[in-house]
Amino acid sequence: MKRSSNHLADGREIIYFDDTETAPRTAVDSRDLPAQAPRSEIRRDPLTGEWVGMAAHRQSRIYKPPADLCPLCPTSPGRPTEIPESSYDVVVFENRFPSFAQGVPALPSTVDGMAMVEQAGGLGRCEVVCFTSDHESSFGQLSPERVRTVVDAWADRTRTLSALPGVEQVFCFENRGEEIGVTLHHPHGQIYGYPFVTPRTELMLATAREYHAEHGRHVLGDVLAAERAAEIRVIGSTEHWTAFVPAAARWPVEVHLVPHRQVPDIPALSDAERDDFGGLYLDVLGRLDGLYDKPLPYIAAWHQAPVRVGREHSWLHLQVFSVLRTTDKLKYLAGSESGMAVWVNDVTPEQIAERLRGSE
Repeated sequence: MKRSSNHLADGREIIYFDDTETAPRTAVDSRDLPAQAPRSEIRRDPLTGEWVGMAAHRQSRIYKPPADLCPLCPTSPGRPTEIPESSYDVVVFENRFPSFAQGVPALPSTVDGMAMVEQAGGLGRCEVVCFTSDHESSFGQLSPERVRTVVDAWADRTRTLSALPGVEQVFCFENRGEEIGVTLHHPHGQIYGYPFVTPRTELMLATAREYHAEHGRHVLGDVLAAERAAEIRVIGSTEHWTAFVPAAARWPVEVHLVPHRQVPDIPALSDAERDDFGGLYLDVLGRLDGLYDKPLPYIAAWHQAPVRVGREHSWLHLQVFSVLRTTDKLKYLAGSESGMAVWVNDVTPEQIAERLRGSE
């Protein structure tokens, strides 16, 4: 893989990750863009202790452009985009409308008129990851070699964002499909550098610490061993990874891809583990698309260790889930899920695992 970086017209960084050696990436962004001035902030909910991001400038972000105006396609004559080059393999650039960013203004420590609500600038970084220059493709149509390039890009960006001021956790993810809320259809994902440890991660770390104190082992390690032994919910496995439907799945379609070795984050994966991941993940994505004989809307979320805390109790894994519960019905987060965070699934994990094993 070859890595090279440049800057866009408004100063944002863009990084190219090419599968093989290429000519230098020196194309210039010809657009006349206003200087970046993000005003992200975070506020802590006094009832739950959770941080909430505020990013009002995102209201003006690009929304469902036609394919011929896609900002993630390569630049062509007379049509400049976010990527100045005329072609690319994998490219990462700073989000033009970030939820978190470097250089945000400092704020008073509490909200005006509400001293019990802490606030701070939303210090962090948000990036866009384009998996291919082909607008009509998808992650599931990538070659194993390209998946490896994407994994290396995730690792590179996780290391870089983890070293930035204010970043406490790095989250790599992909949203696919309008049902999920996607507004740009070009195959892409995002990376968030959060200024706090996310609530889901804090809960998983607390559970892992408690389990380790009682059993002397990692809870996900025991889950993995039990799933591999039972085979009831396993979708596929390789030398270094296993994919299975979790026994307490929240979503109507949900698969976890877990490395057999405990590692805290993507950069810690070995070359063999990075190579091995692609084949299994592409197989899983193919099965997901075969479930209803159409492209499945999904979220693919990498659970990585925080930058500074809990790394010894973290075990990297990828969670892939969908809101589509039948061919034409969505699972909405209704009163129990949205109001009380108590999930009710309309299908058992064993049923979905059986259907996925048969949907090649």
